[in-house]
Amino acid sequence: MTPKMTRWTVALAASLLLTGLAQAQTKKDLAAKVVQLQQIYYSRIGQQLAGNTAQSLLQQAGAAISQLPADKREAVAKDVQADVKKFYDSTSATLTDKAGKIALANVPAELESKFSEEELKQIIAFLESPVSKKFDDTMGSTMGMVTDKLLTDSRSVMEPKIKALQESIQKRLSAAASTPAASAAKPAKK
Repeated sequence: MTPKMTRWTVALAASLLLTGLAQAQTKKDLAAKVVQLQQIYYSRIGQQLAGNTAQSLLQQAGAAISQLPADKREAVAKDVQADVKKFYDSTSATLTDKAGKIALANVPAELESKFSEEELKQIIAFLESPVSKKFDDTMGSTMGMVTDKLLTDSRSVMEPKIKALQESIQKRLSAAASTPAASAAKPAKK
């Protein structure tokens, strides 16, 4: 055997081995990989949920801040915004992670039941094919499931955080409302 034939034989054997390994992926593995490739969509659910909650809290606080003395509004608004940003940063990370875990735990089974092994391979390879629409339709229905499960699973963690933030905001508002305004505290000069 010549050195060229030996290299060719080794290359052929390696190619066959890699092909065999690629084919060894199960349908379950393929479905899990599809979900992993789609993690950005599940992350967005967590970010959106945290963002919607933070926005709602800011709106509630904004209404109360507008009732404060004018000289207190800006400082209280900055403090409340800082608290809400801290809340968002913390909960967004938590919910994003949780949404990804919920998706990995639940969506692959849905994909396995709706797609063949070959279809999953096509999705993973991002080939343009009729299976793309089927995949999009299936993923759309799973987003609602992940959102519902995320809300249910996160409620016990989120409710205390939301309550603590609401109490913090209320304390700031109460403190600002009970302190006389600087202009009103100075007696008028005669």
